[in-house]
Amino acid sequence: MKKGQLVFKVRCPYCNGNGYFQLLLGGSETCDYCRGEGQLKHKEEKSTVS
Repeated sequence: MKKGQLVFKVRCPYCNGNGYFQLLLGGSETCDYCRGEGQLKHKEEKSTVS
């Protein structure tokens, strides 16, 4: 991680942090939005004032 960079991990709102969807007819499918991790990573640059 670079200096001055913040990384936030937020629970995926689409799969509710599970990483997968439960299908109505049985089985499950990996969440495409978080790629099965259950968390979204959000990078934000930290501004520094000199």
